[in-house]
Amino acid sequence: MTATLPTRTVGRNGPSVTALGLGAAPLGNLYHEMSERDARETLDTALALGIRYLDTAPYYGFGLSERRVGDAVRGQPHIVVSTKAGRLLKPNPDADTAGERHGFVSPMPFEPEYDYSHDGILRSHEQSLQRLGLGRVDILLVHDIGPLTHGDRHAERLAQLLDGGGLDALRRLRDEGAVSAIGVGVNEVQICLDLMDRGDLDVLLLAGRYTLLEQGAIDELLPRCVAADMSVVIGGPFNSGILATGVSARASGQYNYAPAPETIRERVSRLDAVCTSHGVPLVAAALQFPLAHPAVSAVIPGFASPAEVRAGVAHFQTPIPDALWSDLRREGLIDPRAPVPGPQFETAAQ
Repeated sequence: MTATLPTRTVGRNGPSVTALGLGAAPLGNLYHEMSERDARETLDTALALGIRYLDTAPYYGFGLSERRVGDAVRGQPHIVVSTKAGRLLKPNPDADTAGERHGFVSPMPFEPEYDYSHDGILRSHEQSLQRLGLGRVDILLVHDIGPLTHGDRHAERLAQLLDGGGLDALRRLRDEGAVSAIGVGVNEVQICLDLMDRGDLDVLLLAGRYTLLEQGAIDELLPRCVAADMSVVIGGPFNSGILATGVSARASGQYNYAPAPETIRERVSRLDAVCTSHGVPLVAAALQFPLAHPAVSAVIPGFASPAEVRAGVAHFQTPIPDALWSDLRREGLIDPRAPVPGPQFETAAQ
């Protein structure tokens, strides 16, 4: 039986998404192989438990994630799918499909190539629909634009998007009704601020920069989003895993896709200690915290198994006492300006 999770609207006129969504990078075999059966059971479990928002991208497994998401949701009503543009997948018959490429262990023999131009965005959108096997996607996001991603080639990539018509292509797709909302999917705050000045965007998918561990986005970005009625979707709510595993796990905690430095491990340890003192799992606080900000529409962890989905929904619905948030503030572990979930915060199934 499908449960009901709370929903929020994306942007001014965008779709309604469940506040808890699913990030589908693991379904593209991120770091390790996931069988077709496990991938399908993960998606089916998410849908059965009320998750109606799925985020994918061509880059995730070089089309594998999109294919798996499409196979699971095709023909089902009231499911919001977002995907991304900015990379085209080029056939590569010599690809080492047994090894790791760009972090993915995928059988798909393609190689990603950046293209933020007008035609590149339109081609990416069309190819995503073909891989998904869907007539439309609800949200289309420019993927991984920014200086941390592109380094010395950032200016060139940004020029493709701005002067080469990439943003115009996004607006065209929205104006024609091919998609309901447009935006960017990045893990850098500054590029979000830069593009807010240049594009009529609806949503920012921001990974890792507004979490229980770090709240730098609260300085300027989130207040501007509230003022502009622009939605934020929080990707990477566990900062690549360390807020899910804590620091007591046998494996070294991951932060920003790499082993966590000692300063991060020490801060996570302190966060965990406060949560434990209130009988609340760290992962529950990490899932619920970002949603208290009025700019945030959804949080989309990357669940990698049916068990992770079930645990995630349970943590999302875990009651958290006000005293826990007060203790985190008193310990200087969350920004004093950050809103926290209160009695009115709705996470439980209806």
